[in-house]
Amino acid sequence: MLASETDALSAHPVAVGLVLFLESALSFALPVSMTFQAPSLPPIVIATRESRLALWQAEHVQALLQARGHAVSLLGMTTLGDQILDRSLSKVGGKGLFVKELETALHDGRADIAVHSLKDVPMELPEGFALACVMEREDPHDAFVSPRYASLQDLPTGAVVGTSSLRRQVLLQALRPDLNIQPLRGNLDTRLRKLDEGQYDAIVLAAAGLKRLNLHERIRMIFAPTEMLPAAGQGALGIEVRSDRQDLIAALAPLAHQPTWLRVTAERTVSRCLGGSCSMPLAAHAVLEGQQLRLDAAWGDPEQHTALVRTSASANVSTLAEADALGQAVAAQLRAGGAG
Repeated sequence: MLASETDALSAHPVAVGLVLFLESALSFALPVSMTFQAPSLPPIVIATRESRLALWQAEHVQALLQARGHAVSLLGMTTLGDQILDRSLSKVGGKGLFVKELETALHDGRADIAVHSLKDVPMELPEGFALACVMEREDPHDAFVSPRYASLQDLPTGAVVGTSSLRRQVLLQALRPDLNIQPLRGNLDTRLRKLDEGQYDAIVLAAAGLKRLNLHERIRMIFAPTEMLPAAGQGALGIEVRSDRQDLIAALAPLAHQPTWLRVTAERTVSRCLGGSCSMPLAAHAVLEGQQLRLDAAWGDPEQHTALVRTSASANVSTLAEADALGQAVAAQLRAGGAG
Protein backbone atom coordinates (compact mmCIF):
# COMPACT_ATOMS: atom_id res chain seq x y z
CA MET A 1 0.00 0.00 0.00
CA LEU A 2 1.39 3.45 -0.92
CA ALA A 3 2.42 5.85 1.88
CA SER A 4 -0.10 8.43 0.73
CA GLU A 5 -2.90 5.80 0.92
CA THR A 6 -1.79 4.78 4.44
CA ASP A 7 -1.82 8.37 5.63
CA ALA A 8 -5.31 8.85 4.21
CA LEU A 9 -6.71 5.70 5.77
CA SER A 10 -5.10 6.42 9.19
CA ALA A 11 -7.46 9.34 9.50
CA HIS A 12 -10.45 6.94 9.16
CA PRO A 13 -10.40 4.09 11.73
CA VAL A 14 -13.50 2.44 10.22
CA ALA A 15 -11.79 2.20 6.85
CA VAL A 16 -8.68 0.73 8.47
CA GLY A 17 -10.78 -1.95 10.18
CA LEU A 18 -12.49 -2.87 6.89
CA VAL A 19 -9.16 -3.30 5.12
CA LEU A 20 -7.81 -5.55 7.89
CA PHE A 21 -11.00 -7.67 7.80
CA LEU A 22 -10.82 -8.17 4.04
CA GLU A 23 -7.14 -9.10 4.17
CA SER A 24 -7.89 -11.65 6.89
CA ALA A 25 -10.84 -13.13 4.96
CA LEU A 26 -8.83 -13.49 1.77
CA SER A 27 -6.04 -15.31 3.60
CA PHE A 28 -8.47 -17.90 5.03
CA ALA A 29 -9.09 -21.14 3.04
CA LEU A 30 -11.40 -24.04 3.79
CA PRO A 31 -9.62 -27.33 4.54
CA VAL A 32 -9.53 -29.62 1.50
CA SER A 33 -11.48 -32.28 3.41
CA MET A 34 -14.37 -29.94 4.19
CA THR A 35 -17.24 -30.37 1.71
CA PHE A 36 -20.93 -29.53 1.71
CA GLN A 37 -23.44 -32.31 0.93
CA ALA A 38 -27.14 -32.05 0.21
CA PRO A 39 -29.35 -34.23 2.41
CA SER A 40 -29.51 -37.75 0.96
CA LEU A 41 -32.81 -38.96 -0.51
CA PRO A 42 -34.36 -42.12 0.96
CA PRO A 43 -33.41 -45.38 -0.81
CA ILE A 44 -35.98 -47.08 -3.06
CA VAL A 45 -36.40 -50.82 -3.62
CA ILE A 46 -38.03 -51.89 -6.93
CA ALA A 47 -39.94 -55.18 -7.03
CA THR A 48 -39.61 -56.80 -10.46
CA ARG A 49 -40.12 -60.06 -12.26
CA GLU A 50 -36.88 -61.72 -13.31
CA SER A 51 -37.39 -62.09 -17.05
CA ARG A 52 -34.93 -60.22 -19.24
CA LEU A 53 -37.60 -57.76 -20.38
CA ALA A 54 -38.92 -57.13 -16.85
CA LEU A 55 -35.37 -56.51 -15.61
CA TRP A 56 -34.75 -54.08 -18.48
CA GLN A 57 -37.86 -52.15 -17.45
CA ALA A 58 -36.89 -52.08 -13.77
CA GLU A 59 -33.31 -51.06 -14.57
CA HIS A 60 -34.62 -48.28 -16.82
CA VAL A 61 -36.61 -46.84 -13.92
CA GLN A 62 -33.66 -47.44 -11.58
CA ALA A 63 -31.37 -45.35 -13.80
CA LEU A 64 -33.87 -42.49 -14.01
CA LEU A 65 -34.32 -42.38 -10.24
CA GLN A 66 -30.58 -42.65 -9.60
CA ALA A 67 -30.04 -39.67 -11.89
CA ARG A 68 -32.33 -37.73 -9.54
CA GLY A 69 -30.23 -38.68 -6.50
CA HIS A 70 -31.97 -41.78 -5.17
CA ALA A 71 -30.17 -44.94 -4.13
CA VAL A 72 -32.14 -47.69 -5.89
CA SER A 73 -31.92 -51.48 -5.66
CA LEU A 74 -33.90 -54.30 -7.29
CA LEU A 75 -35.82 -57.14 -5.65
CA GLY A 76 -36.19 -59.90 -8.25
CA MET A 77 -39.21 -62.18 -7.92
CA THR A 78 -40.82 -65.08 -9.76
CA THR A 79 -44.60 -64.70 -10.06
CA LEU A 80 -47.25 -67.36 -10.42
CA GLY A 81 -47.83 -66.15 -13.97
CA ASP A 82 -44.19 -66.98 -14.76
CA GLN A 83 -44.53 -70.47 -13.30
CA ILE A 84 -47.75 -71.64 -14.99
CA LEU A 85 -46.82 -72.14 -18.63
CA ASP A 86 -48.98 -75.10 -19.66
CA ARG A 87 -52.33 -73.27 -19.65
CA SER A 88 -53.57 -70.01 -21.12
CA LEU A 89 -53.80 -67.02 -18.81
CA SER A 90 -57.54 -66.78 -19.38
CA LYS A 91 -57.94 -70.19 -17.71
CA VAL A 92 -55.73 -69.69 -14.66
CA GLY A 93 -56.60 -66.27 -13.31
CA GLY A 94 -55.56 -63.64 -15.82
CA LYS A 95 -52.69 -61.22 -16.05
CA GLY A 96 -53.05 -60.31 -12.39
CA LEU A 97 -50.93 -63.41 -11.77
CA PHE A 98 -47.94 -61.35 -12.95
CA VAL A 99 -48.37 -58.64 -10.31
CA LYS A 100 -49.77 -60.30 -7.16
CA GLU A 101 -46.41 -61.34 -5.67
CA LEU A 102 -44.99 -57.88 -6.39
CA GLU A 103 -47.93 -56.26 -4.61
CA THR A 104 -47.34 -58.56 -1.63
CA ALA A 105 -43.75 -57.28 -1.46
CA LEU A 106 -45.06 -53.70 -1.44
CA HIS A 107 -47.59 -54.51 1.27
CA ASP A 108 -44.98 -56.22 3.46
CA GLY A 109 -42.49 -53.38 3.07
CA ARG A 110 -39.87 -55.48 1.30
CA ALA A 111 -40.16 -53.20 -1.74
CA ASP A 112 -41.28 -49.63 -2.30
CA ILE A 113 -42.40 -49.62 -5.95
CA ALA A 114 -43.22 -52.15 -8.65
CA VAL A 115 -42.61 -51.59 -12.37
CA HIS A 116 -45.14 -53.22 -14.71
CA SER A 117 -45.91 -53.50 -18.38
CA LEU A 118 -49.17 -51.60 -18.15
CA LYS A 119 -51.05 -54.06 -20.35
CA ASP A 120 -50.39 -56.71 -17.67
CA VAL A 121 -51.89 -54.62 -14.85
CA PRO A 122 -55.52 -55.40 -13.88
CA MET A 123 -57.96 -52.60 -14.61
CA GLU A 124 -58.91 -52.35 -10.92
CA LEU A 125 -56.04 -52.32 -8.43
CA PRO A 126 -56.54 -53.88 -4.99
CA GLU A 127 -57.48 -51.55 -2.15
CA GLY A 128 -54.43 -49.83 -0.72
CA PHE A 129 -52.49 -49.66 -4.01
CA ALA A 130 -52.20 -46.90 -6.59
CA LEU A 131 -50.80 -46.35 -10.05
CA ALA A 132 -48.38 -43.55 -9.19
CA CYS A 133 -46.84 -42.98 -12.59
CA VAL A 134 -47.30 -43.82 -16.27
CA MET A 135 -44.13 -43.34 -18.30
CA GLU A 136 -43.66 -42.37 -21.94
CA ARG A 137 -44.87 -45.05 -24.30
CA GLU A 138 -42.75 -47.19 -26.59
CA ASP A 139 -44.17 -48.48 -29.89
CA PRO A 140 -47.67 -49.72 -28.94
CA HIS A 141 -48.19 -51.91 -32.01
CA ASP A 142 -47.95 -55.66 -32.58
CA ALA A 143 -45.10 -57.23 -34.53
CA PHE A 144 -45.11 -60.17 -36.93
CA VAL A 145 -42.12 -62.44 -36.28
CA SER A 146 -41.12 -65.34 -38.52
CA PRO A 147 -37.86 -66.89 -39.70
CA ARG A 148 -39.32 -67.76 -43.11
CA TYR A 149 -42.20 -65.45 -43.98
CA ALA A 150 -42.03 -61.68 -44.45
CA SER A 151 -45.65 -60.91 -43.59
CA LEU A 152 -48.94 -62.39 -42.47
CA GLN A 153 -50.13 -62.38 -46.07
CA ASP A 154 -47.20 -64.61 -47.08
CA LEU A 155 -48.21 -67.44 -44.74
CA PRO A 156 -49.67 -70.49 -46.50
CA THR A 157 -53.10 -71.84 -45.61
CA GLY A 158 -52.96 -73.83 -42.39
CA ALA A 159 -49.76 -72.19 -41.16
CA VAL A 160 -49.34 -72.33 -37.36
CA VAL A 161 -49.27 -68.91 -35.67
CA GLY A 162 -48.56 -68.60 -31.95
CA THR A 163 -50.01 -66.00 -29.61
CA SER A 164 -50.75 -65.76 -25.90
CA SER A 165 -53.58 -63.28 -26.40
CA LEU A 166 -57.28 -63.81 -27.11
CA ARG A 167 -57.29 -60.31 -28.58
CA ARG A 168 -54.65 -61.26 -31.14
CA GLN A 169 -56.44 -64.53 -31.79
CA VAL A 170 -59.73 -62.90 -32.81
CA LEU A 171 -57.99 -60.22 -34.87
CA LEU A 172 -55.84 -62.81 -36.66
CA GLN A 173 -58.94 -64.87 -37.36
CA ALA A 174 -60.59 -61.81 -38.88
CA LEU A 175 -57.58 -61.19 -41.11
CA ARG A 176 -56.76 -64.81 -42.01
CA PRO A 177 -59.46 -67.33 -41.01
CA ASP A 178 -57.48 -70.06 -42.83
CA LEU A 179 -54.60 -69.99 -40.29
CA ASN A 180 -54.07 -72.38 -37.39
CA ILE A 181 -53.85 -70.16 -34.28
CA GLN A 182 -52.18 -71.93 -31.33
CA PRO A 183 -51.43 -70.86 -27.73
CA LEU A 184 -47.95 -69.57 -26.94
CA ARG A 185 -46.80 -69.02 -23.33
CA GLY A 186 -43.52 -68.03 -21.73
CA ASN A 187 -41.40 -64.91 -21.56
CA LEU A 188 -40.14 -63.17 -24.68
CA ASP A 189 -36.97 -65.26 -25.02
CA THR A 190 -38.91 -68.51 -24.50
CA ARG A 191 -41.40 -67.60 -27.22
CA LEU A 192 -38.64 -66.77 -29.68
CA ARG A 193 -36.90 -70.06 -28.87
CA LYS A 194 -40.10 -72.03 -29.54
CA LEU A 195 -40.44 -70.23 -32.89
CA ASP A 196 -36.82 -71.00 -33.82
CA GLU A 197 -37.32 -74.66 -32.88
CA GLY A 198 -40.00 -74.90 -35.55
CA GLN A 199 -43.03 -75.23 -33.27
CA TYR A 200 -44.65 -72.30 -35.09
CA ASP A 201 -44.45 -70.77 -38.56
CA ALA A 202 -44.85 -67.30 -37.08
CA ILE A 203 -45.69 -65.60 -33.82
CA VAL A 204 -47.14 -62.21 -32.91
CA LEU A 205 -45.48 -60.18 -30.16
CA ALA A 206 -45.58 -56.66 -28.78
CA ALA A 207 -43.16 -54.50 -30.75
CA ALA A 208 -42.21 -52.59 -27.58
CA GLY A 209 -40.59 -55.59 -25.90
CA LEU A 210 -38.55 -56.50 -28.97
CA LYS A 211 -37.33 -52.93 -29.37
CA ARG A 212 -36.45 -52.52 -25.69
CA LEU A 213 -34.23 -55.60 -25.89
CA ASN A 214 -32.63 -54.48 -29.16
CA LEU A 215 -34.27 -57.31 -31.09
CA HIS A 216 -35.39 -55.08 -33.95
CA GLU A 217 -34.03 -57.56 -36.50
CA ARG A 218 -36.61 -60.17 -35.42
CA ILE A 219 -39.46 -57.94 -36.55
CA ARG A 220 -40.57 -58.79 -40.09
CA MET A 221 -43.46 -56.32 -40.13
CA ILE A 222 -45.36 -53.99 -37.80
CA PHE A 223 -49.13 -54.37 -37.91
CA ALA A 224 -51.11 -51.22 -38.61
CA PRO A 225 -53.84 -50.51 -36.03
CA THR A 226 -56.42 -51.09 -38.73
CA GLU A 227 -55.16 -54.69 -38.96
CA MET A 228 -54.19 -55.51 -35.38
CA LEU A 229 -55.55 -53.00 -32.87
CA PRO A 230 -53.26 -52.94 -29.79
CA ALA A 231 -54.24 -53.86 -26.25
CA ALA A 232 -55.08 -51.22 -23.66
CA GLY A 233 -51.85 -49.84 -22.23
CA GLN A 234 -49.60 -51.74 -24.64
CA GLY A 235 -46.07 -50.31 -24.83
CA ALA A 236 -46.42 -48.21 -21.65
CA LEU A 237 -44.80 -48.76 -18.26
CA GLY A 238 -46.73 -48.19 -15.05
CA ILE A 239 -45.28 -47.83 -11.56
CA GLU A 240 -47.36 -49.11 -8.65
CA VAL A 241 -47.01 -48.07 -5.00
CA ARG A 242 -48.95 -48.36 -1.77
CA SER A 243 -51.51 -45.57 -1.85
CA ASP A 244 -50.33 -44.24 1.52
CA ARG A 245 -46.80 -43.58 0.22
CA GLN A 246 -47.23 -39.95 -0.75
CA ASP A 247 -43.46 -39.51 -0.58
CA LEU A 248 -42.99 -42.01 -3.41
CA ILE A 249 -45.84 -40.57 -5.45
CA ALA A 250 -44.07 -37.19 -5.29
CA ALA A 251 -40.68 -38.71 -6.13
CA LEU A 252 -42.11 -40.49 -9.18
CA ALA A 253 -44.01 -37.47 -10.54
CA PRO A 254 -41.10 -36.25 -12.71
CA LEU A 255 -41.04 -39.61 -14.51
CA ALA A 256 -44.68 -39.38 -15.61
CA HIS A 257 -45.61 -38.61 -19.22
CA GLN A 258 -49.00 -36.92 -19.28
CA PRO A 259 -49.84 -37.54 -22.99
CA THR A 260 -49.27 -41.27 -22.50
CA TRP A 261 -51.25 -41.24 -19.26
CA LEU A 262 -54.23 -39.63 -21.02
CA ARG A 263 -54.12 -42.21 -23.81
CA VAL A 264 -53.88 -45.27 -21.59
CA THR A 265 -56.54 -43.97 -19.20
CA ALA A 266 -59.07 -43.88 -22.04
CA GLU A 267 -57.97 -47.33 -23.23
CA ARG A 268 -58.08 -48.95 -19.80
CA THR A 269 -61.49 -47.42 -19.08
CA VAL A 270 -62.94 -49.27 -22.07
CA SER A 271 -61.62 -52.51 -20.69
CA ARG A 272 -62.74 -51.75 -17.14
CA CYS A 273 -66.28 -50.90 -18.24
CA LEU A 274 -66.55 -54.22 -20.08
CA GLY A 275 -65.17 -56.20 -17.16
CA GLY A 276 -61.90 -56.46 -19.06
CA SER A 277 -59.34 -59.16 -18.37
CA CYS A 278 -57.19 -61.44 -20.47
CA SER A 279 -60.26 -63.67 -20.81
CA MET A 280 -61.95 -60.94 -22.86
CA PRO A 281 -60.77 -60.45 -26.46
CA LEU A 282 -60.74 -56.67 -26.33
CA ALA A 283 -58.54 -54.07 -28.03
CA ALA A 284 -58.36 -50.34 -27.29
CA HIS A 285 -55.92 -47.84 -28.72
CA ALA A 286 -55.85 -44.05 -28.39
CA VAL A 287 -53.94 -41.43 -30.38
CA LEU A 288 -53.49 -37.86 -29.11
CA GLU A 289 -53.05 -34.97 -31.54
CA GLY A 290 -52.92 -31.69 -29.70
CA GLN A 291 -55.87 -31.96 -27.31
CA GLN A 292 -57.87 -34.20 -29.65
CA LEU A 293 -57.91 -37.80 -28.41
CA ARG A 294 -59.15 -40.46 -30.83
CA LEU A 295 -60.00 -43.80 -29.26
CA ASP A 296 -60.51 -46.96 -31.32
CA ALA A 297 -61.75 -50.21 -29.80
CA ALA A 298 -62.65 -53.70 -30.97
CA TRP A 299 -64.22 -56.78 -29.42
CA GLY A 300 -64.40 -60.27 -30.87
CA ASP A 301 -65.70 -63.73 -30.10
CA PRO A 302 -62.96 -66.41 -29.98
CA GLU A 303 -65.53 -69.01 -31.07
CA GLN A 304 -66.46 -66.78 -34.02
CA HIS A 305 -70.17 -67.00 -33.31
CA THR A 306 -70.50 -63.25 -33.79
CA ALA A 307 -68.73 -60.77 -36.04
CA LEU A 308 -65.92 -58.52 -34.84
CA VAL A 309 -67.32 -55.33 -33.29
CA ARG A 310 -65.38 -52.10 -33.93
CA THR A 311 -66.04 -48.53 -32.89
CA SER A 312 -64.25 -45.22 -32.36
CA ALA A 313 -64.84 -41.76 -30.93
CA SER A 314 -62.92 -38.52 -30.44
CA ALA A 315 -62.99 -35.71 -27.90
CA ASN A 316 -60.94 -32.78 -26.65
CA VAL A 317 -59.10 -34.14 -23.62
CA SER A 318 -56.74 -32.44 -21.16
CA THR A 319 -57.45 -34.30 -17.89
CA LEU A 320 -57.60 -37.92 -16.81
CA ALA A 321 -61.28 -37.47 -15.98
CA GLU A 322 -62.01 -36.38 -19.56
CA ALA A 323 -60.02 -39.34 -20.90
CA ASP A 324 -62.03 -41.64 -18.63
CA ALA A 325 -65.28 -40.17 -19.95
CA LEU A 326 -64.22 -40.86 -23.54
CA GLY A 327 -63.41 -44.45 -22.60
CA GLN A 328 -66.84 -44.89 -21.05
CA ALA A 329 -68.51 -43.58 -24.21
CA VAL A 330 -66.59 -45.98 -26.44
CA ALA A 331 -67.36 -48.90 -24.11
CA ALA A 332 -71.06 -48.05 -24.37
CA GLN A 333 -70.80 -48.08 -28.17
CA LEU A 334 -69.18 -51.52 -28.08
CA ARG A 335 -71.93 -52.88 -25.85
CA ALA A 336 -74.56 -51.41 -28.18
CA GLY A 337 -72.87 -53.27 -31.03
CA GLY A 338 -73.07 -56.60 -29.19
CA ALA A 339 -69.78 -56.72 -27.27
CA GLY A 340 -69.57 -58.39 -23.91
